Order: sequence, then C-alpha cells, then structure tokens
Amino acid sequence: MEIVIDRPGHYVLVRGETPEIGLVYSLEDTTKGTDRQNRAFHPLLVEYYRSGLWSYQGSGYNAGATLHEFKDLVKRKLGAGFESYVYADMGNGRAVIRKAQRYEDIPEEIRSSPDRRELILGKLKSWADYTKKERRLTIDNLIAEMHTVGVQTKRFYEILEGMQA
Repeated sequence: MEIVIDRPGHYVLVRGETPEIGLVYSLEDTTKGTDRQNRAFHPLLVEYYRSGLWSYQGSGYNAGATLHEFKDLVKRKLGAGFESYVYADMGNGRAVIRKAQRYEDIPEEIRSSPDRRELILGKLKSWADYTKKERRLTIDNLIAEMHTVGVQTKRFYEILEGMQA
C-alpha cells in the first residue's frame, strides 16, 4: 500500500488496498531509500562477495578486496560514487588540505598530474544518504553484474525471489 499524507490526520491512498481499521502500520518515507531496498542490497552484496566471481582489487588477502572494501568498490563503481573530495595543495610552500564538492572543482594541475592525483581522496556517499532512485539503480546494476559474471547460487535466486514479493 502507498499513501500520501496531505494534512494532519488525513491521507490519500495512492496504490494498493485500503488500510484496515484496528491494524497498526509502520510508515517509512519513500523519498529516501526504503527498508526493503536495504533488505535487498546488503544480502545481494554479501552473496556476490561470497561467490568469488568478482575481480575487484583491494588490500585484502591474495590481492582480493575484504568485504568492507568490496562494499565501497561496489558503491563507487555501481552506485552513486563520491559525494565530495579532499586534496592536498601547496600553499606558501607547505601542504594545505582543501575540500571540493565535485571532482571538477579540484585544480586541473592536480587532476592531470599522475604524481599529484594521489593527493586526492574521495568521500563515498553513505548508503543511508542514497535516494530511493540511487538505491534502485545501484541494486539494478549489482544484479546485472552478478548475472554477467555468472552468479547462480541458491541464495542469489532466493534474494531475487524475495524482491518480487
């Protein structure tokens, strides 16, 4: 069921069945991500990681990413990516840490220099701050990649089936 509250104590039914009198409902703001999206993303991510069919590099064992690194890599490559950046710049002969909202806001001489590019650090957008649309796109991208690399575990199909319910 989907409703819109248009004034205190009143709602308009947008989709689904009318709420039943006497039942208690738990509401969530669907303009942000939803609990249902959380229940899909995290198990999908863990199942993809467990499958071993991914090839993301990290500092973990045998050059493979740890689960935490893997989650960050998925958010960077398949999700919303970075929300802001920090970089080191030389000011008055010493390094100064500066912030940038967009990658393009970092001076060109730093972005284009292989040596100085290492002085840039992106801050990944938190899953909690993803919009509903960003979460849906990330989950869709994750499922597509899992199909592409050949994840065919029983758990993967259980998660997909649960998303249909």
